[in-house]
Amino acid sequence: MAELTTATAPEEPAAAPTDEAPAAVTPETVALRKVQGVLAKPAVVKTAQAMSLFGEHAGGWLAIGAVGALVDRKRRGEWLTAAAGVAAAHAASIAVKRVVRRRRPADPEVQVLVGTPSKLSFPSSHATSTTAAAVLYGGLTGKKLTPVLVPPMMVSRLVLGVHYPSDVVAGSALGGAVAWGVRRFMRRRRNRG
Repeated sequence: MAELTTATAPEEPAAAPTDEAPAAVTPETVALRKVQGVLAKPAVVKTAQAMSLFGEHAGGWLAIGAVGALVDRKRRGEWLTAAAGVAAAHAASIAVKRVVRRRRPADPEVQVLVGTPSKLSFPSSHATSTTAAAVLYGGLTGKKLTPVLVPPMMVSRLVLGVHYPSDVVAGSALGGAVAWGVRRFMRRRRNRG
């Protein structure tokens, strides 16, 4: 009697072992995917990339503080103190990043649309320095800059795929805290002199 055999599909090769397990898809990753899906259009990405360049190492905000010090000679010291506050906020964000060591988003569905100086994500230094600048320079100009400057910078970091939502929220909170301390210092100094 002839033996019946059934054809079977060839076995798939086993995946090569990796050092890292695939990252779990968290609610923050899902939110990041959605932000990019809705907002990452060419014009928005180009604007976000320009904002990223402006905010890199707080450079744009520090330049504005220097211009303020040059133009507003009567309050030169306050402008320089405010710019120092922006620099301090940026430095604080770098220090926190080095302690927390959270990696930037690495989800295959999230596009990274700009280069970054480090692979560390928490908190967003752009959100930190932007919030500090908005609060401190807003106090000097008498304008409410925070609602105009901070949300676009926070969203831009998500559009570019380099931060999670909690990174930008924490960065903004840190920048606000540093700015609050600097404003308090400036008020005390003003009242003494």
